[in-house]
Amino acid sequence: MSNHFNDTITALATPAGGAIAVIRLSGNHAIEIAQSIFSRDLSQAKGGTLHYGEVKDEQGATVDDVVVSVYKAPHSYTGEDSVEISCHGSRYIIQRILVLLQAHGARQAEPGEYTKRAFLNGKMDLSQAEAVADLIASTNAAQHRLAMSQLKGGFSKELATLRERLLKMTSLLELELDFSDHEDLEFADRSELNALAREIDDRIVSLAKSFQAGKVLKAGIPVAIVGKTNVGKSTLLNALLGEERAIVSDIDGTTRDTIEDTTTLDGILFRFIDTAGLRKTTDKIENIGIARALSAAEKAYVVMWVIDRQPTEEEINNMQALSAGKHLFAVFNKADLPHESPVLPSDIPCLEISAKDGHGVAALEKAISTGLDLPELSSEDVIVTNARHHADLMHAHEDLQRVVTGLAAGLSSDLLAEDLRLVIDDLADITGQDRITPQETLNNIFSHFCIGK
Repeated sequence: MSNHFNDTITALATPAGGAIAVIRLSGNHAIEIAQSIFSRDLSQAKGGTLHYGEVKDEQGATVDDVVVSVYKAPHSYTGEDSVEISCHGSRYIIQRILVLLQAHGARQAEPGEYTKRAFLNGKMDLSQAEAVADLIASTNAAQHRLAMSQLKGGFSKELATLRERLLKMTSLLELELDFSDHEDLEFADRSELNALAREIDDRIVSLAKSFQAGKVLKAGIPVAIVGKTNVGKSTLLNALLGEERAIVSDIDGTTRDTIEDTTTLDGILFRFIDTAGLRKTTDKIENIGIARALSAAEKAYVVMWVIDRQPTEEEINNMQALSAGKHLFAVFNKADLPHESPVLPSDIPCLEISAKDGHGVAALEKAISTGLDLPELSSEDVIVTNARHHADLMHAHEDLQRVVTGLAAGLSSDLLAEDLRLVIDDLADITGQDRITPQETLNNIFSHFCIGK
């Protein structure tokens, strides 16, 4: 990305092809450049105001009737002077306006440059900037809630609180170093320090653990539909998706590869994966499909085991082993035919359905969407969805563990303080905050502790 931070940039801010388009300008000369092609005076315009007029070309001909929105620094998305030109969505009009703006000194913005400027100007931290892309990409309620929570700073506030507490701990230890000639002088009570380190570590571990749920909520919860051949797995997939996505046949082994598609249940995106039937066969191609079915089950968050008869004890044991650590649902299909309900272990939920006529499918969808250990969509808890954030939290956990171990071993204040600084730096990496400096530690000491006068 270009480092021309002082340039005034412009770009189309809305998808092409709509009835209305918005062209954005941002930078020190945004208002001046917009004024150069606009029929009305913007030099005295107040921030947060709208102005109706015409965009004029070099010869004074009207290009379009537009509404211009004026924003004054720092009260804009980027923190700079900004202008948004709302015009008709004609590709020709959009292109003409962009060419005119660039002819008067604006530069075409690069991907993500507006949000980068918002970050550099302190309008948002790095984790919030990353949430912008997630918000734009959200396609369901769960993804939207997660992105909005992060964009509003829920995660950032949590990290800021942890960082402040860690900084106080570090400051106490640094204070002891300043009085090193008094060997028996301790400003940081070691038992309190240990309890606080463990408490903060527990919270960091809790945040890191939320990544598993956050990841599947963000990308879609993978559900592997597994079972023997000809039990109705493909019919069930079609019923869940509401369309004929998979080929259905009475012939065993019809599905030889995984078939995946998505649907939203109660605001949560699910990725349903139809797999090849599990059986012993000498067909090489079918065996490849069976291997992929087992792989899909291993990677899934939910395993949906489709049966049409009472499974054997061996089959039950095999399925429990295959779904270890995952959510397992047994789905007794073909309930429209004369049958006896299967007897399964109490820890395996079993629902009876008929994928063919749709009986019980709605109840199955409800059981899946509500029977998982996922955070409530209305919850205020912070949920980690970014792999980079998860990695930094794990680094912070490792560094805090060294603090706890060091306290138990009676390490000196300087060594303990160094590990605490590493924890603070790990958390700072998540938000893009500057790493801790000696000056910040010094300021913290004098703002919280009175050492004479």
